[in-house]
Amino acid sequence: MPKLKSKWICQECGFQAAAFLGRCTDCGSWNSMIEEIVREISPSSKISERTLARNDSQNGDKPIALKEIRKENYERLSSGLASLDEVLGGGIVPGAVILLAGEPGIGKSTLLLQVAKSLEVKHLVLYISAEESASQVSLRASRLDIIGEHLYIDTQQDVLNICKHITEKKPHLVIVDSIQAIYHPDITSTVGSVSQVRQSAEEIINTARTNNTPVIIVGHINKEGVIAGPKVLEHMVDVVLQFEGDKAKQLRILRANKNRFGATNEIAIFSMDETGLNEINHAGTFFLADHLDKLSQQQDLSPGTAIIAYNEGNQVLFLEVQALVGTSVYSNPRRVANGWDYNRLLQTIAVLEKKLGVNLSARDVYVNVVGGLNFDRPCGDLGISAAIITSLLDRRISADLFLSGEIGLTGEIRQVVGIDKILKEAAKLGFRSAVIPKANLNAKTSQVKEVKPADKLKIIGFQFLQDVFNEIVPGWQNDLKAMRRPEKAGNSNQTVKDNKAITDITLV
Repeated sequence: MPKLKSKWICQECGFQAAAFLGRCTDCGSWNSMIEEIVREISPSSKISERTLARNDSQNGDKPIALKEIRKENYERLSSGLASLDEVLGGGIVPGAVILLAGEPGIGKSTLLLQVAKSLEVKHLVLYISAEESASQVSLRASRLDIIGEHLYIDTQQDVLNICKHITEKKPHLVIVDSIQAIYHPDITSTVGSVSQVRQSAEEIINTARTNNTPVIIVGHINKEGVIAGPKVLEHMVDVVLQFEGDKAKQLRILRANKNRFGATNEIAIFSMDETGLNEINHAGTFFLADHLDKLSQQQDLSPGTAIIAYNEGNQVLFLEVQALVGTSVYSNPRRVANGWDYNRLLQTIAVLEKKLGVNLSARDVYVNVVGGLNFDRPCGDLGISAAIITSLLDRRISADLFLSGEIGLTGEIRQVVGIDKILKEAAKLGFRSAVIPKANLNAKTSQVKEVKPADKLKIIGFQFLQDVFNEIVPGWQNDLKAMRRPEKAGNSNQTVKDNKAITDITLV
């Protein structure tokens, strides 16, 4: 009979200890150690037999030379969503195990049912619903207009029965919703514990690879915003997808944190409505719906507003950032960042105070990325700083100008990646001026191609932060001096230093 042992296991990282610890010595989490009764499984158990049989059938008992391994041409399955296929690297690879993580109610089950709807027309799909009953899944499927002729619903929670059904049915795709609700009968700890999640995932992964069946596993997000369960679960799977967004808004973003079969810099953007998730094909203009009207009418932006651009895989996104600077009534002024990294905001404010002489120590600073997107790329530093300065001085910049650049601690503008795609997309949208790092000017002209005969894009490269504001906010230094004394001084345009470079590219 297997021996029973009591162990204290961290529910965040899976670290095991013989006694209770107030703080996990591995990940540093407080009060995360829970006592679990662990039954030692002998090597002759079913798990070891299946694992050994799988290893023997594939590799034998001797190492194999790489050139002797039989190569197979696997045809990827299309999920029916072009943007999802792009994030996965071209589709679902047979035998791959995909972990889909997201907050409760974000739309994970809806996304997977839409994938099942597309595949079940020609393929057999097995949907393991461990959290909901079959009738509840049927109600959601009817809302999505799914017939389900080749879509099978299984409400099993026993992982051994689930693996048995996978072997018998031999489906083309298996969806497990969710791994925290699956249990292994040989593990005596509660459902959702580290031991249960780890052992259940191992069973499903072994079965999927033995039968060459792709599996999508749903994982929950804990209150800290990371995937619940042991960190080893992310190392066991082939692909880790993060589904994020605001439940109060329509925007949903899917990105790959890990992908053994493709790149991890692609994203898929969806909008949620009563019919399900809809793909957004033109992501570059999605966040600028209101701004494009100002752009066509050649208006100026409101004070405290700037446009930033960055490259995300094959997509170029333009975002509107807003800043509000006001006199603080507190001894410690407030710093609030919505959609932007808080520590990076503090760093940007410190550079503005040190290098430009802008006094923000007695002022509240609020920064918001319009559209609900969480943006943390360093190339947004230049736009954030422009929004802060224009809000402080109550100045405006042109709506046809965008900024892209990282600000160093010494005040220099550092190079950004993918500037060629950004400039090409900006010209298509109607932008007339681009403020970029000077280091990006050397290689940027070769890829900007014809759009319209009369289009002209003025590309300005700067090396230092001060020269950027001399160009886009003339007289800003005099405005700062006027704020420090009672009498208002007149504005005088500052001369841009020689270390700026201007390039006019006529798109003909």
